[in-house]
Amino acid sequence: MDITPDALAEEFSLTTAATRLDFLGRRDSGETTLNTVVDPAEDDWSSLVRRVGTNLDVFEALELLALGEVVARKAHGSQLIGMRAALREGASWEQIAAALDITPAEAWDAYHRAIEATELTEDAAASARDLAGGRPAR
Repeated sequence: MDITPDALAEEFSLTTAATRLDFLGRRDSGETTLNTVVDPAEDDWSSLVRRVGTNLDVFEALELLALGEVVARKAHGSQLIGMRAALREGASWEQIAAALDITPAEAWDAYHRAIEATELTEDAAASARDLAGGRPAR
């Protein structure tokens, strides 16, 4: 199995990816003493002791990195859904921007980038753009 975001995205739902990401993140203590490469001899019993600790092996570390990207991509993909729902229910760009911790103009721009990045039909994209209204000044 390749450890890439694309490969893992096909295998994991957002919930499963986030749960696995959390599990792996909690398993690694992140102690600075772990910031050294260890290459013990094969017959060195102390290598077993190190592996029982809270550090991740190479596969798990790469999986952690890739899962972080999977979760970020999937969460970012839901942004358009959330923005459209908020707009349909009457939320202002100021409210949407506050939810995203950005300015209203940045939220409006992100909304339009998300429309272009998704595979909406021409009619659906036009409808989504109409829903946005004019770009906020700030």
